[in-house]
Amino acid sequence: MTENTTKWYASWFDTPYYHILYKDRDHDEAQMFMDNLTNYLNLPEDGKILDLACGKGRHSVYLNSLGYDVTGVDLSENSIAYAKQFENDKLHFEVHDMCQPYNKKFDAVFNLFTSFGYFDDEADNLRTINAIQADLNEYGFGVIDFMNSDFILNNLVPEDTKTVEGIRFRLKRYVKDGYLFKDIFFEDKGQHFAFQERVKAFNLKDFETLFEKANVHLLDVFGDYKLRKFDKNSSERLIMIFK
Repeated sequence: MTENTTKWYASWFDTPYYHILYKDRDHDEAQMFMDNLTNYLNLPEDGKILDLACGKGRHSVYLNSLGYDVTGVDLSENSIAYAKQFENDKLHFEVHDMCQPYNKKFDAVFNLFTSFGYFDDEADNLRTINAIQADLNEYGFGVIDFMNSDFILNNLVPEDTKTVEGIRFRLKRYVKDGYLFKDIFFEDKGQHFAFQERVKAFNLKDFETLFEKANVHLLDVFGDYKLRKFDKNSSERLIMIFK
């Protein structure tokens, strides 16, 4: 069996199987979210946006189509290599560790789709908040779109299967030491694979503590991609606007 769980985000995200498993993500919903978010933030028409942990660039590409000057960064070399086919004079992609400042100033820094809380060293969570703040210009906004851990944990499906492109993925979910784990098992071309996702189950109070340590000011909190009011028991998302 091929197994890799050390710095899982660096290995799992760099495999083609990650993108196969999650290929049915709702692009219309993602675009609606970007429309609502950019309108709410009232960003300049040609504003500069940093898409932090951009993956293959689906949000970046759409934001660029709206007229924004977008930089997408991710730790996955394979994802960035794929995204580079979409580059133009106002859309660029680069391999970058989001724990470190990008050292340019932006009108907004977006960290979307629960791309936070992966780290082996918990100090990296605060470093990431500090890095986001460092990359904002005087009028810029930081946005973290995270899962609503309270809702997720109360509605956790311990085990299920999903077949995509002929590959049967067996998924096991559980909570341990404050982290939400997903164990992923599958077979392809006669070979067995095992990967693991691990995300710190941050709730709003946890983020408020991080923001306070980083001297960041939380401005608004929303509970879904239509930017409706956050409710810890019923909202599926935890979307935080700060500066």
